Amino acid sequence: MLPDLGPIPIKDRYSVVFVEKGRLDVLDGAFVVVDKTGVRTHIPVGSVACLMLEPGSRVSHRAVSLAARVGCLLVWVGEAAVRVYAAGQPGGARADRLLHQFALASDAQARLAVVRKMFELRFGQPPPQRRSVDQLRGIEGVRVRKLYELMARKYRVAWKGRRYDPNDWEAGDLPNRCLSSATACLYGICEAAVLAAGYSPAVGFIHSGKPLSFVYDIADIFKFETVVPAAFKVAARVRGNPEREVRLACRDMFRRTKLLKRVIPTIERVLSAGGLPVPNLQGVVAPALPERKGLGDDGHRA
Repeated sequence: MLPDLGPIPIKDRYSVVFVEKGRLDVLDGAFVVVDKTGVRTHIPVGSVACLMLEPGSRVSHRAVSLAARVGCLLVWVGEAAVRVYAAGQPGGARADRLLHQFALASDAQARLAVVRKMFELRFGQPPPQRRSVDQLRGIEGVRVRKLYELMARKYRVAWKGRRYDPNDWEAGDLPNRCLSSATACLYGICEAAVLAAGYSPAVGFIHSGKPLSFVYDIADIFKFETVVPAAFKVAARVRGNPEREVRLACRDMFRRTKLLKRVIPTIERVLSAGGLPVPNLQGVVAPALPERKGLGDDGHRA
C-alpha cells in the first residue's frame, strides 16, 4: 500500500526536468528512470513542476499514476523540446475558475482590460489608450523585435530575426535553437502553473486558436527577464551542446528569479483586471464524499 500522497504548491517545487532514453517507473515506492544498462536514477517527482519526456523515453502506468497523484505535469516533446506532442493534466481544473476565464475571454471589454494588464506587466508601462486587442498585438510585435535586437547586441550575437522550422530543428541558426529550447522550458512550467491554478491552457487573450494560447500569454510576461537573456548568453559562448546548456541556464534563472512563486499570483492579477467576479456556483449537487483540502494549489486534486 502506497502512502497517502498529495500535491504540494507549485511555488515550493523545482522547475523542470528533462528525461530521454529511459523507462520511467515506480520501484519501491519511488519514481525512477531506468536506462538500458539497468541503472536507476531517482526523481523526486512530487517536488518537480514539470517532466519533459523526450524521444526514447517510456512511461509505465504506475509512473503516470504517481505523477498525477502528486501533481507533476508530464509533457511529451520532440528532440530538444522543439515540438510538444501531448501533456498529461496533473489535476482536475475547477469549474468556477474555468467559467471565469471563459467569461473574461468572451467579453470584449473584459478581454481588452486583461490584455492591457498583460502588456503593462510585460513592458513595465501601460499601453496607449483607445487601442484594440489587434492594435496592441501590433505594438507588442514591434517592441518584441526590438528587444531581440537589443539582447543580441548586448551579448554580441549575430541576429537575423526570430526564425525557426519546427519540422527541421537543424535548419535554425544557433541563437534561434537556443531560444526555442529556452522557451520550451518556460512553457512547460507555465502550463503546469495554469493547470494547478484551475484554468484552461487553451483559452487565451492575446493568443488564440492554439492548445496552449493562455500558456503563451502568461509565459510572454516573464520571457524577456528570464529565458531570453539565458538563451543569448549561451549562444554567445557555447558550441558543443547548446540545448543542454540552455536548460541548465534556464533552471538556474528560474531559481534566481523565484519564478515558480510568481506565476500563479500573476495569473490571478491579470485576470482580476478584467473586472468580472468569479462565479459562485449555486444549486449544484454536493459530492457524496467531500474532498479534503490538500496542500496543493486550487487546481490540484486533493
